Amino acid sequence: MARQNWRAGNMLYPLPAVMVSCQRPGEKPNIITVAWTGTICSAPAMVSISVRPERYSYDIIRETGEFVINLTTEKLAYATDFCGVRSGRDVDKFEAAHLTPIPGVHVAAPLIGESPVGIECRVKDVIELGSHHMFLADVLGVSVDDAYMDEKGKFDMNRAGMMVYSHGEYFGLGKSLGTFGYSVRKRKK
Repeated sequence: MARQNWRAGNMLYPLPAVMVSCQRPGEKPNIITVAWTGTICSAPAMVSISVRPERYSYDIIRETGEFVINLTTEKLAYATDFCGVRSGRDVDKFEAAHLTPIPGVHVAAPLIGESPVGIECRVKDVIELGSHHMFLADVLGVSVDDAYMDEKGKFDMNRAGMMVYSHGEYFGLGKSLGTFGYSVRKRKK
């Protein structure tokens, strides 16, 4: 098999493309699009986001110690991209992207009403790594849109049309290929 060897780089794709909302007291809220994000622990629930220090949202998150990770959908693709290429120094992203700020329960930063899931976070630590600084955060609460609850009262995120980012492009998620553990589950005879 022929292969090419490239210099060290990040080729771990696809990634969730999320909109992170934040707000200083007395100021308008802001949104930054982040693809460098992930789960780091399940008990206690913890996540991380990595942000360049020169970004407008960086200082807001560093000063307030809180933010909300808002999951994105195919319907939010335009707003997600817009919030990643425009600066909150110059534009009110909630207004310009026609997004609705809704109050958080656990943090002062707003959630994005159009997002199916909002994850309210409090910064536990900041690790200065290089081009990006990683905010390690405790998850304080999760808000889900009732529109995605099924008839059994289970949250059905797959109906939301979730979106991912892969090497400069946004993609909708495709068909289900199996469920966790399906490869070792006993088959019914």
